[in-house]
Amino acid sequence: MRGKNFRSLACAALLLCTARLQAQTNEQEPATNLTSKSVPAIGYEIGAGSTKINLVATHAAGGASGEAKVEAKKGGTSIEAKVKGMPLATTLGPEFLTYVLWTVTPDGGVRNLGEIPIDKNGEGKLSATTASQTFSLIVTAEPYYAVRIPSELVVLENERKKNTKGKVFPDTNYKLMFLNVYERTGNPLALKPDFKTTPLDVYEARNAVEIAKDRGAEKYAPEIFSKAQGALQMMENAVTSKSDKNQIISSARQTTQFAEDARAMSAIRQVAEKIQQEKNAAAAAAAAKAKAEADARAAEEAKRQAELTAAKEAQMKAEADAAATKAKAEADAQAAAAKAKQEALQAEAARQQQAAEDARKAAAALRAQLLDQLNRVLDTKDTPRGLVVNMADVLFETGKYALSQDAQLKLAKLAGIIQAHPGLNLAIEGHTDTTGTADFNMKLSQQRADAVRNFLIAQGLSADTITATGLGEANPVADNATAAGRKQNRRVEIIVSGEVIGQKIGK
Repeated sequence: MRGKNFRSLACAALLLCTARLQAQTNEQEPATNLTSKSVPAIGYEIGAGSTKINLVATHAAGGASGEAKVEAKKGGTSIEAKVKGMPLATTLGPEFLTYVLWTVTPDGGVRNLGEIPIDKNGEGKLSATTASQTFSLIVTAEPYYAVRIPSELVVLENERKKNTKGKVFPDTNYKLMFLNVYERTGNPLALKPDFKTTPLDVYEARNAVEIAKDRGAEKYAPEIFSKAQGALQMMENAVTSKSDKNQIISSARQTTQFAEDARAMSAIRQVAEKIQQEKNAAAAAAAAKAKAEADARAAEEAKRQAELTAAKEAQMKAEADAAATKAKAEADAQAAAAKAKQEALQAEAARQQQAAEDARKAAAALRAQLLDQLNRVLDTKDTPRGLVVNMADVLFETGKYALSQDAQLKLAKLAGIIQAHPGLNLAIEGHTDTTGTADFNMKLSQQRADAVRNFLIAQGLSADTITATGLGEANPVADNATAAGRKQNRRVEIIVSGEVIGQKIGK
């Protein structure tokens, strides 16, 4: 009796820890090692009743097929999926153990609807609900049930039947995780798991812990990974002692969830580490070059001061000589003094003119240097407004304003360069094409400009030197009638100005 109470308390503790860890890893996983795929989405009308769609096989599992019954209601959309002819997941790759059903919305969002259990005849079914009413359905092979992003191995895709009640939305793009993200490099899973004596969930749990370990979870997410290891040990003890099957499965699924949380958190922290390293490297390089330029300017200034001192000493000698010869020729002495004074004035005027020219050249040199440094990060042009840095729309998801990983890396480098040159101001301007309403485009352009400003401030730049303005579709640089033109018009521009580069534009 005491043993059963202990196991109940342990399961409750695992559930509580899982909830807390899930909250910690709700941050979006960085888009590393991802590729895009497109599958048509179907919009189901609320109240139209149930309808059916086909699930057709890809080249990965040519003999598989399936069908799904879908019904959109006010409270959500119900899905009943059935598949058959499914090969054993391990035959598709040593990292795969199971199949997962996903919804993909037109904005590219994916949701794991659950694991499809496959019987010995290659058949399986799953009932699930989703809040969306427009989506595509796919089935992927996965290493365990709790994955957050579909793997690259898609085995079934939805296809509208002739009598399917629903509108087709073509080209729904979403991200797929490359196979090597879940591949086990150190200790591949045995190709012949014994599902007769050991539940599939146990193999998934072992797989998930090893994958998290391969992806650096011990280093980057130790607080979560240690819980996964503890849960794994509890599961293995239950397997060894031949405990109740439901208890073993519950412990295994908790282990899998902990391991996936650790893997996801590790990925997030590794990308954050890489961003910081890139920023530090860019800042150090820019600071070193700036110091070298400053030292060269100081040496030039010292040389000019020496020449000025020599000129003043020559002037004093000429005046002394004139005074000594005053008795001999008063008129000649006065003329000589006047000439010497005129030469001194001309020399001072020439010095001031040279100083102004040197300052202009220094500003031009710094402007050229800064243009070269910025061009190594993002496309930058020298204009009368200042140095205009162009961020193309590929650095944002379509219709969104969240910065991609690539955008964050480039902006981190840009921040390091700007920090090395005090006295610069940044004016951030968001632009869109004419797709969508003017109000939506104005709001989206402001959101993208604000996202860039907030990221640069977070990287250490002063908020007082940065402005952000959304201009919507008002300032196109190309014809909006073509796709190529619209792509050029979807951009964020960063205008770099300041007197230190000869540009007296305010903030």
